[in-house]
Amino acid sequence: MEYAVLNNGLKMPLMGIGTAQIDTADQCEQYVQRAIAAGYRLIDTAAAYQNEEAVGRAIKASGIQRNELFLTTKLWIQDSGYKETKQAFDRSKKRLGVDYIDLYLIHQPIGDIYGSWRAMEELYEAGEIKAIGVSNFSSDRLADLMLFHKVKPAINQIEVHPYCQANEIHQYMQAVNVQTEAWGVFAGGKSCLLKNDELVRLGKKYKKTAAQVILRWMLQRRIVSVFKAVSMEHLKKNIDILDFELTDKELLQMMHFDTRQSIFINYNLPETVQRLGMTRFAI
Repeated sequence: MEYAVLNNGLKMPLMGIGTAQIDTADQCEQYVQRAIAAGYRLIDTAAAYQNEEAVGRAIKASGIQRNELFLTTKLWIQDSGYKETKQAFDRSKKRLGVDYIDLYLIHQPIGDIYGSWRAMEELYEAGEIKAIGVSNFSSDRLADLMLFHKVKPAINQIEVHPYCQANEIHQYMQAVNVQTEAWGVFAGGKSCLLKNDELVRLGKKYKKTAAQVILRWMLQRRIVSVFKAVSMEHLKKNIDILDFELTDKELLQMMHFDTRQSIFINYNLPETVQRLGMTRFAI
């Protein structure tokens, strides 16, 4: 495994598993156990996924030492605010059954972000969180947060895949030393990305799958990737990308896939903010 070094010196695996949209708690627990057995050490969950307890059980059952794992969870909008964030963090930590969280993120750029960030800064300084960051923040929202707070976000987790490459925000975050982390790496099964003829053809050149080509592209951009791969076969294949390298020409060819648009969500629409802000979970 290769690692990113965050702006506070913390090492983070450049590849890991996401746990969103898994049907049942039992399936989530089994999936996380398989991923750990396959060699993954970065596990990404969230209060809104409603599976933190299952992730915690899988971690405990794995027998892996806690300091060998990098565990991320996230704060949902309904718990934004100073007091609410501290309470939500304690609930997440309890559900996960751990003494600390490696990375805690504000899940969406909506709500009392300032109050939440102050609470997260205090939890970070107390050692209960190893790093704090955000998710789905645009460049201007990220700049605003950094301007008025003491602790700079270590991560911004955003949609990144060949059809939505986020080049401008990635370059900005590199300039201000905030690590880019990608969700939706395989475009969530939309647009048949893994069946793209050019990606499949490029994979055949290296005796790899289209998914492995995408993950290698992410790795060479030094973007942390979290993704799902249900079977043990796919879990093993997706982590096996260190024995080939895309050429500069091939990296340039990847750029023409970019539509510069999300295929999931448009945060610039008032109805998007309204919908997310009104979404409640039993957390």
